[in-house]
Amino acid sequence: MVTKGFLHFTILKYIIDKGFAPNIETLSVLLNTDKAEIEKGLYALQDYHGVVLHPNSPKIWVIHPFSLAPTNFLVKSAKGQWWGNCAWCSLGVAALLKEDLTITTNLGAHDEQVVIHIINGELQEKKFCVHFPIPMRNAWDNVIYTCSNMLVFKDRDQINEWAKRHNISKGDVQPIDNVWNFSKKWYGNHLNPEWEKWTMQDAKDIFLQFNLNDKIWDIETSNSRF
Repeated sequence: MVTKGFLHFTILKYIIDKGFAPNIETLSVLLNTDKAEIEKGLYALQDYHGVVLHPNSPKIWVIHPFSLAPTNFLVKSAKGQWWGNCAWCSLGVAALLKEDLTITTNLGAHDEQVVIHIINGELQEKKFCVHFPIPMRNAWDNVIYTCSNMLVFKDRDQINEWAKRHNISKGDVQPIDNVWNFSKKWYGNHLNPEWEKWTMQDAKDIFLQFNLNDKIWDIETSNSRF
């Protein structure tokens, strides 16, 4: 039986190498396991918050930090191109790739495009900030919506205007450099074949490590998985 950790690792490694997700048939060959077991494993991984599948089929939609559908965040390196789900995730993609790359996005998902460079592991554009409007305790109620709202902005004034325009409650605002460092910690173990999802207590501890102490980051204290 394939473990959740190894299934998770196999999917991520394939996406990094190929630029898209493996289907059930490919995973069956890679893991020398019949397709019924792969499908069962994918649904178990989804219950574990390790992957998001399409609503009506066991096809991979999201495996954080990667999106397998177009988003507002394009990550590009000499090796290839990928979509990140959000600002946090796109920096997480950078953390996994560990190479020079760019992240192309639009401020507030509006019309002003910016390119963020990471060179030799250093974020070059540190003037931007990231908005987190959805409380983390509700993140998995609709994780696609949660991610789509974690956007890059030039400053707090722009966020205030954006929140008012779209009738979305203003949440926590973090310097992009802090989110970069946070992303390296959060996604640092994702390519481990023995990967396990952070527990709620793990997540709380990591949030505090990076001074993520706004009410947006409040979650329950338990050994269940974030």
